[in-house]
Amino acid sequence: MGLLTAGALALASCSIPNDPAPTAPVSTSEAPTGDAPIGEDTAQSGTLRTLAAELDAPWSVADTGDALLVSERDSGRIVEVLDDGDVLEVGRLPDVDFGGEGGLLGLAFKAPNRLYAYSTGPEGNRIQRFTLAGSAGSYTLSEPRTLLDGLPAASNHNGGRLAFGPDGMLYASVGDAGRPDSAQDPGSLGGKILRLEAAGGVPADNPFPGSYVYSYGHRNVQGLVWDADGTMYASEFGQNTWDELNKITAGGNYGWPEVEGGAGTQGFTDPIAQWPTDQASPSGIAIIDSVLYLANLRGQRLRAVDLADPARQRELFTGELGRLRDVVPGAGGNLLLLTNNTDGRGNPAPGDDRLLEIPAPGMG
Repeated sequence: MGLLTAGALALASCSIPNDPAPTAPVSTSEAPTGDAPIGEDTAQSGTLRTLAAELDAPWSVADTGDALLVSERDSGRIVEVLDDGDVLEVGRLPDVDFGGEGGLLGLAFKAPNRLYAYSTGPEGNRIQRFTLAGSAGSYTLSEPRTLLDGLPAASNHNGGRLAFGPDGMLYASVGDAGRPDSAQDPGSLGGKILRLEAAGGVPADNPFPGSYVYSYGHRNVQGLVWDADGTMYASEFGQNTWDELNKITAGGNYGWPEVEGGAGTQGFTDPIAQWPTDQASPSGIAIIDSVLYLANLRGQRLRAVDLADPARQRELFTGELGRLRDVVPGAGGNLLLLTNNTDGRGNPAPGDDRLLEIPAPGMG
């Protein structure tokens, strides 16, 4: 079977348990940091500043250059965070199917005024484009233009991250939607990283002619980022044993479900770092000064990885903020952290969920 193009895609309705307890020890991490109170300045945690509070199951942050936009998974809203901490509704996506890990997921912005959103609709997961009208403090959304629909969807493993690469192309992570074999199936877009033109077409230089597929053999990628040299990285949820940080190459096969974590198996690309699932569940990722930061859900920590030596790592805010869904570069070398304690799996603290700012801690 040839690699699937923009035609109809089958929906995945089955599910499997999400991130059961790990069975292997940590191989590449330092001891957790101390539990310093939120907002206190410590050698490893830095000073936190709350930019917005009382968000509803937030999932993704997009920076327009003069405003920060946040998606809310379970309400379908896109909101703007104002300088004074107020939150304004920019728009609410139509026809979103909510439930489990589905709903409104990733956002990506392309100047001057295009906003892209990944959400679950009646026909499966989809990628839509909007025109962002107005200016900071008064943004509105146009009606959506659907670029790709019918992506595999289920109660879990929906992927959902969107990001523009240095090549100007839109990359999207699609989970296996509870059907592990789809990740190795060339005729499915499940368990893949996709690459699209900004207008929605298939780039002529994609590794598989006529197909959106950029890499495959993924379980549930939720983080995409590039370093200053244009190297691409992705964070990935494992099943029973290992969560992964992968270096992504065009046409690469990352092994799921045949292997999980580093296996040294011919034909599969091993991760550059891995962690037991109870210490990770990595979602959004960001890079500042050759340090890659991972927002961890189940592991409830921010992890820093030295890309020059991925075995060199730090763990920050362990147990202090709860679940972390996204991390993105902020102004002046800062990081923005998005908590995710109101999605039904966390224990919300007063003011949750929150968008937070911290000076990038580096490797210490």
